Amino acid sequence: MTNSSEIGTRMKAQRELLGLTREELAERLDITPRFCYDLELGLKGMSIPTLCKLSNVLKVSADYLLFGESPEEQGISNSLALLKSCPAEKRDFLNQIISIYLQAVKE
Repeated sequence: MTNSSEIGTRMKAQRELLGLTREELAERLDITPRFCYDLELGLKGMSIPTLCKLSNVLKVSADYLLFGESPEEQGISNSLALLKSCPAEKRDFLNQIISIYLQAVKE
């Protein structure tokens, strides 16, 4: 059984990782900021359409929101969410930064 407060915790952490305020997230989901707050606290549940929107806006899978992941998978998911939030025209630059970083940590 899925715990609503765990879903809310993952939701809030991902929202903060992407630098979204609760109000911005609520607007993108077409819900009230109060309902968004209640979701993050696990006080309320959400419909499947809201879950789908949430997954898209937060750039994570619905499975992650519902069931979570191991710490290693979560780190990869967080990195992917940040990469997906990068504008398409800036991704080549981002790839260069990542390559330089990976080369530096090998040394």
